[in-house]
Amino acid sequence: MPEAFSEGQLDIHKLTALLSEQDIAPAQEAYGLSWAGKHQVYRELKTPTSQTLVPEPDESVNFDTSQNLFIEGDNLAVLKILQKSYHSRIKMIYIDPPYNTGNDRFVYADDFSESIADYKARAGQTDADGNLTHSDGMRGNRKENGQYHSNWLNMMYPRLALAKSLLREDGVIFVSIDDNEVANLRLLMDEIFGEENFATELIWKSRQNVDSRNKSNISNDHEYIIVYCKDVSKFKFTGKSIDLKKYSNPDNDPRGPWMSNNILGLANKDQRPNLHYTLIDPETNIAYECPAESGWRFSKETMAEKVAEKRIVFPKKKSGRPREKVFLNELSTRFTGFSSFLDTDNGFTLNGTREVRELFDSKYFDFPKPLALLKNLIKQGSNDNDIILDFFAGSATTAHAVMALNAEEAENNEAGKRKFIMVQIPEATEADSEAYKAGFTNIAEISKERIRRAAAHITSELPESVDSKALDFGFKAYTLADSNFIPWQQPASYDADSLMAQLEKHLDPISDNATTDGIITELMLKEGYTLTAIVSEGDGYYLVTQNDALIDNFDADSSDNAGTSIRLAIVLDDMTTDKATQIIARAPNKTLIMDRAFSDDANKANIVLQFEDAGLVVGCV
Repeated sequence: MPEAFSEGQLDIHKLTALLSEQDIAPAQEAYGLSWAGKHQVYRELKTPTSQTLVPEPDESVNFDTSQNLFIEGDNLAVLKILQKSYHSRIKMIYIDPPYNTGNDRFVYADDFSESIADYKARAGQTDADGNLTHSDGMRGNRKENGQYHSNWLNMMYPRLALAKSLLREDGVIFVSIDDNEVANLRLLMDEIFGEENFATELIWKSRQNVDSRNKSNISNDHEYIIVYCKDVSKFKFTGKSIDLKKYSNPDNDPRGPWMSNNILGLANKDQRPNLHYTLIDPETNIAYECPAESGWRFSKETMAEKVAEKRIVFPKKKSGRPREKVFLNELSTRFTGFSSFLDTDNGFTLNGTREVRELFDSKYFDFPKPLALLKNLIKQGSNDNDIILDFFAGSATTAHAVMALNAEEAENNEAGKRKFIMVQIPEATEADSEAYKAGFTNIAEISKERIRRAAAHITSELPESVDSKALDFGFKAYTLADSNFIPWQQPASYDADSLMAQLEKHLDPISDNATTDGIITELMLKEGYTLTAIVSEGDGYYLVTQNDALIDNFDADSSDNAGTSIRLAIVLDDMTTDKATQIIARAPNKTLIMDRAFSDDANKANIVLQFEDAGLVVGCV
């Protein structure tokens, strides 16, 4: 009785229901996906994170100018941090998550009430003295685990739910998966995105060689790519290019190349009597009878018009069958929207492995996705100026594909300005692996290095007609870290001394590990500014300028929004009335002033009044 077991464990309630002669069904039943820990996932999803992102200019390429991002850290915390700044801004998401094969390691015990230091201790990344160990906090999920599928679902659910809110209304998400969890993933995404927003399930032939691991002696040579939309009515697939080789012009028709198409119908004479008639060639007077079971595709009147326009090709022999001319220049689209468009031209995992090896002269990943596959998906899911997010970055094929596609478009005098956001947890490399021996202690380091090397390779292949400086081959690197501000912690007891000690810590709430860049970045994110906003330094203050965010339905190409931007002024120290006057003259949308920057309460009250009198928003931190 396999139905009496769940995740390898006996479910006594199911067993009792199967064996009992009594009706012991629950009081209420409903269709849906349920698993152990689902309600806890809801709580974790709603729990805000106190963590932030710290800029890493030394790890970046063209930090000051690049619009691309690489973020190192647990993707669940990162997705929470990005919610305000990137809500409804992402056009396309592609992820290649753990397939839950029984050999995967991933984070599925998330707790946002703890600090990064506490998390590292719990996850085994640090020992009792706080020293780093080789552990990365990721856990193996073996099939013999009691909650094998539940662990995977607990990991995936909140990440997909947060990802959905980042998508634009015309946005789309592609998720690679195999047979281990494809059924659960479909149900999970039905719940998050709505089953009405399911677009398709693409089949990708992933391997050429025989896979003999399947017990039924079937070689699995394909994977799936599940596609959901934010609103399926607002997204259209391009599909696969039609075969132009089928079009020619043997009769020098002035309307250009054409191909012949079948004109037989699908209805018998009883169903569609108007489609059953004799078709006569006006030049030879040969009569062609339609098959009794199908008839013609067109009515007698429509067919007469096509014959008059010389759109019907009559055979040279009476035994042949007339066909219709379909002209290339009259097609509404030159693409087919078949769900099987991912053919062998999209490469195999073998190609992905070779591409990484060519960059590093070594094999660092087992099953990286090939460039051709990602470029095809990016073409389907985005336009030339969109943002593509991958929060399981892995080998960074997505970033490589974005840069390669931009370069290809630039060669054809197209825009080529797509941008990427990569997120990758610093998953430790095995101590005996080639990557570790080469100096890469975690996957995120390899990901960043691949982007650097891929950019150099693409640049070297560009023709002289393309200005490589006009393309964005860089990225801004950020790392997940604890907040720059000291969090409030409930005292062990509520006596006066304990409360006073806690209050004294918040006279100046800046953490000892805080940096100026870190504080500015954290405040930018909390105010909804993106990580690519421009930060300039004034006379004792910072001005953050963004040209397209925080404006509903902003259209950068609209004349109504020409020159539109929003600005945030930040003052960290030494606030004076003269500095307030300078900032007011810049008319920022909002000004944030650290409370410690005021000399006293009177100074604070006067400066706040200055801003209010000028009709400007001011806040104190």
